[in-house]
Amino acid sequence: MLTQATKTIRVFIADDHSVVREGLARILSAVAGLGCAGQAADVQGLLSDPSLDQTDVVVLDVSLPGGGGAEALRCLRRDRPDLPVLIHSMYPEEQYGARFIRAGAAGYLSKDRSTAELLDAIRRVHQGRRYLTELVADALAVGAASGEPHELLSARELQVLQLHAEGRQTNDIARELFISASTVSTHFRNIKEKLNLQTTAELVPYAFRHKLVV
Repeated sequence: MLTQATKTIRVFIADDHSVVREGLARILSAVAGLGCAGQAADVQGLLSDPSLDQTDVVVLDVSLPGGGGAEALRCLRRDRPDLPVLIHSMYPEEQYGARFIRAGAAGYLSKDRSTAELLDAIRRVHQGRRYLTELVADALAVGAASGEPHELLSARELQVLQLHAEGRQTNDIARELFISASTVSTHFRNIKEKLNLQTTAELVPYAFRHKLVV
């Protein structure tokens, strides 16, 4: 009896580490029903790649140069609302996952998860479903009701805080995120207000105390 051929899920990999991109591309090519549609090392490369027209799922890193994963996700949701985006990041699921899900990501998976789970997540979001690990689901359930001030931060504000905690200065953050230094300063002001902090110097201890950075 003839059976209908399984459609290949074409995955676009956006990650600034070539080892990650190439490794995942090889894995996808070796798995039946999966394939690599394209690769990009920064936000501009992702958004301008014509391969997106033939892409079924985007696997997106949070720390993507040229604006970051938050900006890339925002643009993809605006321009390609039907294209599922799976966040694949080194940053903790319990701190970052809920924000990216609320921003429109179909799933959030940390890079310490197994390859089998990543492939399962790709298949799940391709079906139009969300992929929520237990940590992300718990974070979504708790949300702002946890009473933690950093739950009020937007994905971009959290990204600015994370870069600052990693030692980046205002101009460095502006270049990294493709925004002006004055916009970074505005983010700092909003972050301090939401966290009930008086000075920028208090941001780094807060970020590490609440495990907002790796």
